Amino acid sequence: MSSTTPPAPVVRPVGPTFDGWLSGMEGLVYGGDYNPEQWPEEVWAEDVALMREAGVNLVSVGIFSWALLEPRQGEFDFAWLDRVIDLLQANGIKVDLGTPTASPPAWFFHAHPDARVVTREGTVLGFGSRGMASPSHPAYRAAAERITTELATRYGKHPAVVLWHVHNEYGAPVSEDYSVASQTAFRLWLRRRYGTLEALNAAWGTRFWGQVYGEWAHVGVPAATPTVANPAQRLDFARFTNDALLACFVAEREAIRAHSDRPVTTNFMAASCPATDLWAWAREVDIVSNDHYLTAADPRNHVGLALAADLTRSVAGGKPWMLLEHSTSAVNWQERNVAKRPGEMARNALTHTARGADAIMFFQWRASRSGAEKFHSAMLPHSGTSTRVWREVVELGRTLASLGEVRGSRVHADVAILWDQESFWAQDLEWRPSVDLDHRERVEAFYDRLWRDGITVDFAHPEQDLSGYKLVLAPASYLLTAKAAANLTGFVDAGGTLLVSYFSGIVDENDAVHQGGFLGPLRAVLGVSVEEFLPLRAGETLKVRFMSPEATEGALDPDVVPADVWADDLVVETADVVGRYQGGPADGAPAITRNRRGAGTAWYLSTRLDAEALATVFNRIYADAGITASDLPTDFEVVRRRRGATEYVFAINHAPSDAKLESLPAGARDVVTMEELHGAIDVPAGAVRVLRVGDV
Repeated sequence: MSSTTPPAPVVRPVGPTFDGWLSGMEGLVYGGDYNPEQWPEEVWAEDVALMREAGVNLVSVGIFSWALLEPRQGEFDFAWLDRVIDLLQANGIKVDLGTPTASPPAWFFHAHPDARVVTREGTVLGFGSRGMASPSHPAYRAAAERITTELATRYGKHPAVVLWHVHNEYGAPVSEDYSVASQTAFRLWLRRRYGTLEALNAAWGTRFWGQVYGEWAHVGVPAATPTVANPAQRLDFARFTNDALLACFVAEREAIRAHSDRPVTTNFMAASCPATDLWAWAREVDIVSNDHYLTAADPRNHVGLALAADLTRSVAGGKPWMLLEHSTSAVNWQERNVAKRPGEMARNALTHTARGADAIMFFQWRASRSGAEKFHSAMLPHSGTSTRVWREVVELGRTLASLGEVRGSRVHADVAILWDQESFWAQDLEWRPSVDLDHRERVEAFYDRLWRDGITVDFAHPEQDLSGYKLVLAPASYLLTAKAAANLTGFVDAGGTLLVSYFSGIVDENDAVHQGGFLGPLRAVLGVSVEEFLPLRAGETLKVRFMSPEATEGALDPDVVPADVWADDLVVETADVVGRYQGGPADGAPAITRNRRGAGTAWYLSTRLDAEALATVFNRIYADAGITASDLPTDFEVVRRRRGATEYVFAINHAPSDAKLESLPAGARDVVTMEELHGAIDVPAGAVRVLRVGDV
């Protein structure tokens, strides 16, 4: 890309700073959560023998064992864990050792009843689940650091322990806590952020509804109110909650680092846990890891899986990452406990691998007989080794072992979708112009269109360096800082192509409307402004009619696509009109615009098009960006990983019919079978082929 006078680039660090991997582990990692404490000790030897049969080389241990490791405050019992870890080590199976701090023991809550989480409505949540301690309570922080320190002191240099697994799924199932401890910590957080009450009052706009604070002691958490609470306060409380959880992780990580040099991680729930800002967390873990579970009700849930994998790789800065949990078959906590069909588990696992995962792990090794997740699938099902699931687990282990050379290769993407959790927090608050404004729906629609077009996608924060991309999409950037807007403007000036969707660039970091009105900080780069929102009534639709790019104003292209939910009253300044409304509250007015600026172009889409209709506008945008959509069959995805001159091609067929991968270069080889391939290959229905192009 080139430009005459681009603004100074905005560089926002992405991903962890740790550049290593798991010591002594060759090839890809395979395994799952192992909970031997749920079983008699005589079962352990059988478990380990079956792990070896399945090709397991790493298990996560101890994640929910606090009550056994510290049965009474300050009294520790590690004898059983010693035996488990030594048994695994003797059989060549490495350990991802968990800190059990997601589930404090009953004695802790008996001693500290005020450490329980309080909901926004004031309900105190009781013992008997997980994630039920206030992350801001000093006693919880102290107890968590104590058990972590004991574990790190004892096992920090154990040869079996190659990774530390802090807590479990931070922010799930409960994220925000409105207890007294949280209120005290929130005030301290606000004083650090704003310094003075004057600054806080200005940021929160407290003159509205007479909310001005005169004493810090008067500032509370945004608990349930008679009507809508201050949105800026609620946005800050979401930031505070993220920071409180992250502070817990950092404290445990530092306790581990004092006694161990092994990498430290925690399992994200990318794309499904809105309490955490993944960009901030990724900089604190040594290796990014994720848990992912299919949405069983969605017949195309493989697209959501790909989105989560791409997001995880992106927050990892492109570095190899770990899938710490997914399921062999059904999960127990969705409305319908839908089982995976034959071959689906392998497709899921290898899709994550294709998109950058160098570790494929499950929850859990052996299905639990008791507890809330006894109907959750496992690597070793209740029915044992005679089952289809077990046979597929063993086969997947063999496949992953044969793909060892893939480890460390990278995925490259020319397209990025903006993902900003702070914007999502803000947009999801009450009293927005339409209940149909759904940031997640827009992100998924844009991603789905790109997935159908065979285009590999990164996700990016709007303030990070975007210069490596040809096309950047902003499907839901309601909150956009001035720095982010300048970054996007510079990207276009330097030759990039930008697409911005409706209800973007509306507010600043304090949820205050930008000076100059809607789209304020993007007005110059987009060449349009928005005078008024024109949301539609429930069930109402309109159409967008595209203008031919070669024609003069008024000449129309035959492309007409349906739209719904939203329209803008647009004022065109320097942009060209690409499509106009047909029907609806803005009949005949501009709906889609394209603005040439610097060496690039910026598009604005002011209404909601579904994934099917988006094809019409995306094809035009691809032409601007120099990107070519593939012509792959429906539900057939091809993803590439690269290392130097070597390329690994993952061809994954989710369809019920066979597909063909065309035009293979000379010298292509099936990595699993080592068969040399020529011209084109068949990929049977539900199957995966992994090909190597170039020398290892």
